[in-house]
Amino acid sequence: MNEVNRLNDLPQGESFVLLLNSFFMGFRFDTVISGYILSIPFIMLLITSTFRFTNRIISRIIFWYLFVLYCVAFLICAADIPYFNQFFARFNVSAFLWAETPGFVTKMIIQEFRYWWTFIPFIIFCFLFYKLLRRITKLYLMDNPVDITGNRILFFAKNLILTLLAGLILFVGMRGRISKKSPIRVGTAYFSNYAFPNQLGLNPVFTFLRSYLNSRNEENKQLNLIDPNVAIKNVRKYLNFENYIDSISPIARNIMPDSILPNKPNVVIVIMESMSAAKMGMYGNTNNLTPVLDSLASTGYAFDNVYTAGIHTYNGVYGTLFSYPAVGRFHPMKGVEILKYNGIASTLKQHGYSSIYFTTHDSQFDNAGGFLSANDYGQIISQKDFPSNKILSTLGVPDDYLFEFSIPILNKLHEKNKPFLAAFMTASDHGPYIIPDYFFPKSDNVRQQIVEYADWSIGKFIQLSSEQEWFNNTLFVFIADHGSPMNSVYDMPLNYFHTPLIFYGPNVLEENRSFDCFGGQIDVFPTILGILGLPYVNNTFGIDLTREERHYTYFYMDDKYGVINQEFFLVVRENGLSSLYKYPEKDTKNYLEDLPDIVDVMDTYAKSHIQAAQWIIQNKKTMVETRYKTKEPR
Repeated sequence: MNEVNRLNDLPQGESFVLLLNSFFMGFRFDTVISGYILSIPFIMLLITSTFRFTNRIISRIIFWYLFVLYCVAFLICAADIPYFNQFFARFNVSAFLWAETPGFVTKMIIQEFRYWWTFIPFIIFCFLFYKLLRRITKLYLMDNPVDITGNRILFFAKNLILTLLAGLILFVGMRGRISKKSPIRVGTAYFSNYAFPNQLGLNPVFTFLRSYLNSRNEENKQLNLIDPNVAIKNVRKYLNFENYIDSISPIARNIMPDSILPNKPNVVIVIMESMSAAKMGMYGNTNNLTPVLDSLASTGYAFDNVYTAGIHTYNGVYGTLFSYPAVGRFHPMKGVEILKYNGIASTLKQHGYSSIYFTTHDSQFDNAGGFLSANDYGQIISQKDFPSNKILSTLGVPDDYLFEFSIPILNKLHEKNKPFLAAFMTASDHGPYIIPDYFFPKSDNVRQQIVEYADWSIGKFIQLSSEQEWFNNTLFVFIADHGSPMNSVYDMPLNYFHTPLIFYGPNVLEENRSFDCFGGQIDVFPTILGILGLPYVNNTFGIDLTREERHYTYFYMDDKYGVINQEFFLVVRENGLSSLYKYPEKDTKNYLEDLPDIVDVMDTYAKSHIQAAQWIIQNKKTMVETRYKTKEPR
């Protein structure tokens, strides 16, 4: 379905030529992988030919070597299809960020039927390849001994010519290019201004191995985008604050409110799985999938230009609750040493709040439970707490049951006469899609049905909450963990990052407002504190979007990062290629060389924040050890 949409995005009259070039580029990358696989058998056959013997053991070794390696390559190619469909990126080492929970991921794949059609052909293909390879090796290796009964000089001359010719073909195939300067690179595949044909030309085995090798290089274990001292200086300028608390960190600033809301409202943050803004009616979707979210946005605060920190759920949880950006492939919650942050839970704890986190599935996935527990979340409610008959898949319980289950727990927190922070991580809008039999969607497409269900579940949560004593004094916040690669124009699909951000609280917010300023998940926590009017030390990269302004926002996608403002979208890739697009018109022309000053300003803005974040994390300056000060001006 997504591939059809991407094909439709190509210009009429050019799509056939673009796809033809993609398949030719794919042949080149395929040849590189085959060249490396065949290099070992080539050397072995060269030795046997030179010393004039044929050994069945060597023939069997070559057979099994080729069979196993090619089947592994086929498996990667099969896995690449659903991976690309989900992330709009070819298979790479980021796929193994879940390696610590292989059972979870395996169940998720098995229970998602749309993945099966890629692996069933893989098994059939391996079987046919086995038959073909066995026939070839039997015909040309085992039953075809070296014959030099004729002219020995002629034999060796012919053998030498064929060896040199085969070696030359193999060498060129492995390099992928004739040019002396450089062998084939990922950037070689970027032959057009259109993301889909560029991505199509890549071989997933190549991208996986290249990303693995890059991840093993010392220089790639940490980002070196800009000098950290320069980065921190720039960030301080961007934050536009005067009196930083350097004893805590270079970006720590004491925030004093203009006024404090009475009765300390409860805070409920719902991080919605894959809820791209493009799925909502208020942002142009005509399928009427999100009537609840559209209604909440029209009666609360709606932030129209907010983007997620990255494309992974852990980016969403980390960015929203701790206001730190994604830093390359760094997984902040999986470290052996869990850092303390002054995220929203720790900050509200200083003001007498209790904190709780709800998730539909295993709390150990992404190490979320351990990380959040270490950062002042008093309770973690997860799959272990739900009745077994309510667990419908590896993603645990459906969204609406998660919300229903939470109500008595939130009532108990309210009975303690303390305000509470409740963070939810939903999962329904992620395969395997499980739609309860009591929900009746209007759409025929399961991808649209699940969006309808997720939106309906939020409506159910609001309805159930409205019946509770604590509802009138509660601020609800809705944001996605990441979006979805819908209608991809660029190799960083903007719909994968553009998220709704809705603040809803009829008795907390004075009026409905719409904000068109740019922001990110990292701004949610400071914006909440700004609305509540609570003093605190902001030791994060977030700002209060109701009072402060960003000229750009930025986000990461494993091997590339993006920067965006009202007019331009800059993509900076690990492979050295950058692009500047005029995205409001979906223009695919690269304006990089035409507008170098704009590129420099945008790139410096993003890499300064990312580099400064890495420095603060590495130097363990993420935590505020002292309480907020109450006498310094904001």
